[in-house]
Amino acid sequence: MKREDIRNVAIIAHVDHGKTTLVDELLKQSGVFRENQEVAERVMDSGDIERERGITILSKNTAVTYKGTKINIIDTPGHADFGGEVERVLKMVNGVILVVDAFEGSMPQTKFVLKKALELDLHVIVCINKIDRPEARPEEVIDEVLELLLELDASDEQLDCPFVFASAKAGYASKDLNENASDMTALFDTIIDYIPAPEGDENAGTQVLISTIDYNEYVGRIGVGKVDNGTISVNQEVVLVNHHEPDKFKKVKVSKLYEFDGLNKVDVREAGIGSIVAISGIADLHIGDTLCAVDNPQPIPFQKISEPTIAMQFLVNDSPLVGKEGKYITSRHIRDRLFRELNTDVSLRVEETDDTDRFKVSGRGELHLSVLIENMRREGYEFAVSKPEVLYREDEKGHKLEPMERVYVDVDDEFSGTVIQKLSERKGELQGMNANATGSTRLEFLIPSRGLIGYRGEFLTDTKGTGVMNTEYEGYGPYKGDIQYRKTGSLIAFEDGESITYGLFNAQERGTLFIGPGERVYSGMVFGQNAKAEDIELNVCKTKKLTNTRSSSADEALRLTPPKILSLEQALEFIDTDELLEITPKNIRIRKKILDPTLRKRAYFNSKQQ
Repeated sequence: MKREDIRNVAIIAHVDHGKTTLVDELLKQSGVFRENQEVAERVMDSGDIERERGITILSKNTAVTYKGTKINIIDTPGHADFGGEVERVLKMVNGVILVVDAFEGSMPQTKFVLKKALELDLHVIVCINKIDRPEARPEEVIDEVLELLLELDASDEQLDCPFVFASAKAGYASKDLNENASDMTALFDTIIDYIPAPEGDENAGTQVLISTIDYNEYVGRIGVGKVDNGTISVNQEVVLVNHHEPDKFKKVKVSKLYEFDGLNKVDVREAGIGSIVAISGIADLHIGDTLCAVDNPQPIPFQKISEPTIAMQFLVNDSPLVGKEGKYITSRHIRDRLFRELNTDVSLRVEETDDTDRFKVSGRGELHLSVLIENMRREGYEFAVSKPEVLYREDEKGHKLEPMERVYVDVDDEFSGTVIQKLSERKGELQGMNANATGSTRLEFLIPSRGLIGYRGEFLTDTKGTGVMNTEYEGYGPYKGDIQYRKTGSLIAFEDGESITYGLFNAQERGTLFIGPGERVYSGMVFGQNAKAEDIELNVCKTKKLTNTRSSSADEALRLTPPKILSLEQALEFIDTDELLEITPKNIRIRKKILDPTLRKRAYFNSKQQ
């Protein structure tokens, strides 16, 4: 049976191509908001970090009603590090809207998300967005998308997909480029006409595959999934099973059932096939679980989420300033918080180590882990993290393998030589080079994932902020040999105290400072970058000795260069293998793993002799 009054669709695209803005517009024009209601931009990006950075991190569910048909819409992240989010939500839908920028055209992540959609045999609507941009080139972008569909072995039906031309920002869409539209009607109609209605057997036993987990302090875990067969109702007794865990078999009761309406969850007593529902009251609910009827426990297969490629150590902070700024500082606090993150993030792995104060956390990329660090910092946690390192594997013959990335770089011609040189030093292999329609050059590299650690900041400096870099995970390949990450050393504080203008003035001749006067420092803390390769210890707490003839006001003439304040990502990129990043709600400090200078030198010489 088909359920004609429902359509389930996901919005997929490369980062910054306008997915969330498009969803906003669909919500506004379907009458979700009152006429005079003030609505924030990118209303779907609910997290603080999402709003600040302008990126979607977690997929979101919403629903609108158009001409009596309920359209469930899922907004997905466009960033490669959050690909795990995209992979799993596609199981809930029957079709996707592929949003492509009318200027940038098909990008690496466009290919990644489209490939996932085609593998699941989903219907595709292509929405060419931002057609009102002065430099838009929609006709060429159509050709690029068709080429991409051919490259990904799309079926004849998928190749025959409809194209819609839109400006999400201006709030209109049309089926014809030359047609002047004033609203999103064309897109709504295309969804209704082209996306198939969900199918299932309403008389069969209940089957609901859980694709997303939400977490709420008051009700605990909330599972979101689509009713594939049968119906599900409040107080119904169901069985919890998992395709990948044959031993899992648990009787549970559905205490609350919700459906999505606009931005809200609405209580419902019962839901039938094709409905996307949220279920609360089941403590042991995980992504990939299936809720089934007691008399027919048939789990639905769930595609395996891509494995993490990068790991970091999360440690209890043991610096002299421990506990001064953070609320949660013990290993128990950090452990509980990391394991809580696993409730909602399927791409993350947390492992306990031999040391009770240290946890190994693995994710899909630097951004993936830095968002977790930033969230913990804002919640009042204080801890330390090590430099990101890649996860190696071995093949059958015992050869070392490492994760590889395909990197696409768009740069002005004048910078292409520098970029090629830098990426080649990091074991990157140039795969292709061609001129863009925009007058820049597109470079394609195959590079080890560890070669990109610490490179993004350098890349922006080298291209004067004009370069664009996108990466796509390629899989594991042979180990490429050692890479030298940093050619500069660190400036290390010599003693505990407060930084003083006089001490900093003498130190700034040696390199770049990360701190200004009046900041707390301790022995072993890194306060700057040395211009040369070796580490130097300096005393930044040193005051000028006063005599009868020299007054302290002479200090006022000292001019300090403004310090370079590092963001979290920049600090993660900067730290070396023998350093840690101290994370507190108020500060981010770089420090040596071994604070004592004598022990540090001893460890250095021992490592050289090995």
